[in-house]
Amino acid sequence: MNKFKYLFLFIFILPAYAGAGNIYEVKYDYQADVKVYKVEYDYQADLIVYECEYDYKAKDSDCLWYFVQYDYQADVKVFFTKYDYEADLKVFFAKYDYMAKWINPGKFVGMFKGKS
Repeated sequence: MNKFKYLFLFIFILPAYAGAGNIYEVKYDYQADVKVYKVEYDYQADLIVYECEYDYKAKDSDCLWYFVQYDYQADVKVFFTKYDYEADLKVFFAKYDYMAKWINPGKFVGMFKGKS
């Protein structure tokens, strides 16, 4: 039965939430869609992220992030926390784009709730 739940999740639900590459950093946690903690090592992360120089490279990707200047341009608004226990998601910023991937895909749905 569990296999069917995961199959349903990956086929029908996750594609509806995909494509959150444009990120806006907010000043206060209550403004954020997701609270994020930046970890020092990739094995500590739920998500390994690569920060793109151009917005078109991050389009339709949740692992490639482009930080936009204004909140209305963003797919997701994030707040960076001081402590890991305050965060919804732990991220590691990679040096190269090919390293970007989900380590804990279970956090995926929580991060993009309400986004389409």
